[in-house]
Amino acid sequence: MNYDIIIIGSGPGGYVAAIRASQLGFKVGVVERAELGGICLNWGCIPTKALLKSAQVFHYITHATDYGIRTGDAKPDFEAIVKRSRTVADQMSKGVQFLFKKYKIDHLQGTGKVKPGKIVEVKDASGKVAEYSASHIIIATGARSRELSNLKQDGRKIIGYREAMTLSSLPKSMVVVGSGAIGAEFAFFYHSFGTKVTLVEMLPNVVPLEDEEISRTLERSFKKAGMKILTGSTVESIDTTGDNCKVTVKTKKGDEVIEAGIVLSAVGIAPNLEGIGLEETGITTDKNKVIVDDFYRTSVPGYYAIGDIVKGPALAHVASHEGIICVEKIAGKDVEPMDYNNIPACTYTQPEIASVGMSEKAAREAGYEILIGKFPFTASGKATAAGNREGMIKVIFDAKYGEWLGAHMIGDNVTELIAEVVVARKLETTGKEIINAVHPHPTMSEAIMEAVAQAYGECVDL
Repeated sequence: MNYDIIIIGSGPGGYVAAIRASQLGFKVGVVERAELGGICLNWGCIPTKALLKSAQVFHYITHATDYGIRTGDAKPDFEAIVKRSRTVADQMSKGVQFLFKKYKIDHLQGTGKVKPGKIVEVKDASGKVAEYSASHIIIATGARSRELSNLKQDGRKIIGYREAMTLSSLPKSMVVVGSGAIGAEFAFFYHSFGTKVTLVEMLPNVVPLEDEEISRTLERSFKKAGMKILTGSTVESIDTTGDNCKVTVKTKKGDEVIEAGIVLSAVGIAPNLEGIGLEETGITTDKNKVIVDDFYRTSVPGYYAIGDIVKGPALAHVASHEGIICVEKIAGKDVEPMDYNNIPACTYTQPEIASVGMSEKAAREAGYEILIGKFPFTASGKATAAGNREGMIKVIFDAKYGEWLGAHMIGDNVTELIAEVVVARKLETTGKEIINAVHPHPTMSEAIMEAVAQAYGECVDL
């Protein structure tokens, strides 16, 4: 069967690209060996947020007396929590199935491989092979949990994020290796329900991609809650022969052996490039990434790549926008390249973290003379009324031209607030315009305006 566009992978890059291509009049086929929606919908973004919501609800119940409400002895039903998460993931995957039918997109069930001559080979679960041709082939195979040689996952005692979402029971203790978004979120989730968690990070700060001030705030919050944090530390070895794992951690103070029922490896992801025909087709890669131009064209005409397998942040919303740019360019539309300097990042711990643009350190290293504004939620009426004054908004401006260089947030609901900054930066909005834009009171969002006002010496609530 011939297609205008075949996409390998149905994650947030692949399925979004497929739908937009269909809207533009292309005949589209999508190769997917597992559930539609890919890792994000089924084993990543969506089910983890369902788990974290259960943790938040449990926190509210156990702190109900802070709000003048008496409750009984609340206990987590871990099996039910996991079941709800899987139900949410299933609902979202079925939503993608519905959209495929609506837009007449063919689901080519099986494992895809590109071949020369704009051919895609699809092998189904029984081993049967079929070949399809297309004018354009988009590779969106995503990524998987990265494994280290001294941190081999066995799926039982040493696990990755996928197993962490479906454990049959709540472990008494856990070592989480890596404190990026995945590691920090799972550390918070399990700690919330009573698991004794040790979070190990090789770099000096937790959530190391964030502004250092935000990182320090999260570390203080985690430690205050009772979590053990080991930064500047590495896992040297793991003995799994006993009932528990014995984890040898090299710390700043020397080696420390930690016993834990489970070790969760959250040391990053590895792009899925093996066995998909890149070498045979002549598609160029570098440092385990497919080389593409601004419109995701590879070194071979007619072949494209998007998402976690190309250079850039490995985020669902990035893959989705790359997919849209890719197919709109194929359709001949006048599209602009992605601005990778204006990509928001979110971490759904409690407190939440959200950021976009340059950190304070990066702005100074780039040679900018900067204005910094900070507004702590201790001064927010809405945060105080809501019962959680932890966190702040931090904004960074270029002092000479007023360019909004970055924003960094930690606190309740900041993952919902960051979009204001993304849009403002896209529109090249000045700080004065933000100050003069009336924000509703009392809201968490007005803290953005207050932080900007503080940068310009005009904040009235500090």
